[in-house]
Amino acid sequence: MQSTPRAGSNGYSLLELLFAVSIATTLMALAVPLASGTLDDVRAAGAARYLGARVAATRLEAVRRSSTVALRFEPQGTDYAFTSFLDGNGNGLRAADISSGIDRPLGRVERLVDQFANTTLGLLPGIPDLDGATGTSVGVRLGSSAFLSIAPNGSATGGTLYVHGQRSQYAIRILGATGRVRFFRYDRGARTWITR
Repeated sequence: MQSTPRAGSNGYSLLELLFAVSIATTLMALAVPLASGTLDDVRAAGAARYLGARVAATRLEAVRRSSTVALRFEPQGTDYAFTSFLDGNGNGLRAADISSGIDRPLGRVERLVDQFANTTLGLLPGIPDLDGATGTSVGVRLGSSAFLSIAPNGSATGGTLYVHGQRSQYAIRILGATGRVRFFRYDRGARTWITR
């Protein structure tokens, strides 16, 4: 037995279509901020891990060459560019030796934003550093120098590098005696740094 279609049941009513579109729009409005926040966190975490890997590679290069190798951080606007250099005369990395060509670069100049969109070295406003101090946005804290120097025995200049996205904040702590790195993420809800 074949059923015959009833009158008015050939499709969806305008009211049903509007209801379905409004539900879809509401779900998308909820999902977009979550997705963009997640993407920002993934980029900032990736940038921090990449910079940590560059520190580790520089440490291995210093041990392999039995010479001091350093990452030099140069301010560029609100960001930093960084390059690795080899100590050419055994007196440590110095800006004068770089200018005269004695300490030579081992790679190209890099910036995090070139590989990880919307990331930079620095602290977001209102976020304290790992030691609890507030009021500064400086992203490279290596003492009085702009060099993260690593000796042939693997020891390094101790300090902290801060990496952020649009909302996510990470820190890379370099342990001077060993040259090893530790990663931290700032948890906005708990208002504290947590180890990653």
